[in-house]
Amino acid sequence: MEGAMLPDAKIRTESGTESGPRGPGCSLRHFACEQNLLSRPDGSASFLQGDTSVLAGVYGPAEVKVSKEIFNKATLEVILRPKIGLPGVAEKSRERLIRNTCEAVVLGTLHPRTSITVVLQVVSDAGSLLACCLNAACMALVDAGVPMRALFCGVTCALNSDGTLVLDPTAKQEKEARAVLTFALDSVEWKLLMSTTKGLYSDAELQQCLAAAQTASQHVFRFYRESLQRRYSKS
Repeated sequence: MEGAMLPDAKIRTESGTESGPRGPGCSLRHFACEQNLLSRPDGSASFLQGDTSVLAGVYGPAEVKVSKEIFNKATLEVILRPKIGLPGVAEKSRERLIRNTCEAVVLGTLHPRTSITVVLQVVSDAGSLLACCLNAACMALVDAGVPMRALFCGVTCALNSDGTLVLDPTAKQEKEARAVLTFALDSVEWKLLMSTTKGLYSDAELQQCLAAAQTASQHVFRFYRESLQRRYSKS
């Protein structure tokens, strides 16, 4: 891994403000979420992150094909559909990462020999797509009542050539960045569930990005709570 870590490196957010890696100013793009949009799935959610939007549907626990049956836990599948065309290599890679994250928190042993399927439809991709997919999947699983040991969220960081860290980057910022790192974190202890990286970075920069993602995840989980409180306070 290459790249130098600046000792006074700062986080640049969409609003242009700056703060240290653990400071309160590490704002993300605007969030919006709506649950129970679709009638056929057992749970569904639409998640908007800036101009990136993903629609998620969860089916199950339901009957599973014998060939896919696991005797001591549920079989979890993730299907990611692009906005246009058929799924390619990029979609299959994201499916695997999302499935690994879901399997780390879903209590599949409570529903052995069943199937839980998460279907994700990309509505628009304006950067940080994998993080938005993770957030949509989590809110859809909550809506479906699937038992989980914790909630999870995705946070994407981009490192510019000068070492500046950008949280929740747009597609343009991702393209110009030296490295792009996406982390999945749980809501209990902000533990790392999954990470995927692209580009060159140092060990110190990796730790800086992870610390920034853990701080940013608190904002995401706070949004989860507020969104759920608004929904259930109406009923």
